[in-house]
Amino acid sequence: MLARRPNDTVTELLTLAQSDSHEDQIKALRTLASLTKVSPQNRNLVADTTGTIPTLFALSRSSSSTIEVLSLSILFNLSLNSNLKHILADMELIGLLNNIILAPISLDSGILAASLVCSLAMLDKNKAKFGVAGTVQALVEALKRPRRAASHHLLSSLSELVRFHGNCTLAVRAGAVPVLFGVVERMEGEDLAGTSLAILGVLAKFKQGIDAIMNTQGVVNFVVDVLKRRCMLSKEGCAEILIRLFEESEGCLRDAARVPEFSSLVADLSVRGSAKAREKSGVIMKKMMDANLDPFLDGNAMIYDW
Repeated sequence: MLARRPNDTVTELLTLAQSDSHEDQIKALRTLASLTKVSPQNRNLVADTTGTIPTLFALSRSSSSTIEVLSLSILFNLSLNSNLKHILADMELIGLLNNIILAPISLDSGILAASLVCSLAMLDKNKAKFGVAGTVQALVEALKRPRRAASHHLLSSLSELVRFHGNCTLAVRAGAVPVLFGVVERMEGEDLAGTSLAILGVLAKFKQGIDAIMNTQGVVNFVVDVLKRRCMLSKEGCAEILIRLFEESEGCLRDAARVPEFSSLVADLSVRGSAKAREKSGVIMKKMMDANLDPFLDGNAMIYDW
């Protein structure tokens, strides 16, 4: 049917999606979701059909969880086409996504809203839009409430948004630093911890971010402990945070050097870590030697070619 009369088919489906019959609405939206799931050409066709995007925006406000989820699913599918990301990043939709993130009527709607933010934010021009609209604050607020199934999507969206400097400032002011450390501390999963520490590593590159991290009680011991027991992505994030802490304060460097096993942990990372982790561990060891500290306080000395 789509191959014979594509525009007419989409128009008919949109009409059905707005009908008084809940069953017809669901059938039409499921068909549109299926059409846009795997075909970039179908996504462009659906998006170019008059009235599609305003209709989907309106249906995304439905009190029916099923209608809301299907509408968000179609919008997410459309967002996969790079040429549609700018069109979809309308302030009306962004405001709607913020509201869903803060108060989802279902788990699926919250996940889809966060996923749509992440997809649209991959276009750099959209990152500032989300910052202006309060999405960074909404994501941080949502992360304060432990929801294991949604946390990954919330963190992925925040990770994408903080690639824009202005959004880093917004994240720190919204209290992202203690929230992200809290995600790591809750031990909810290696992927969540790794993403949280990667975001903290980005925030640490800016003055407000590193100040907030340094003001976290026991931060050096906490980061070193995570370095000891977490996945490689987490270790990379920890190393980045430690480097910034050491650049800001020699006291932090000395605190780390006094932690049992710290030097051996860094040495092990320099040998068995990822390429990024090995690079960062080398920076840490050099900072210790430049500060006239013994980088092998626990006796696990190794030879390195700097």
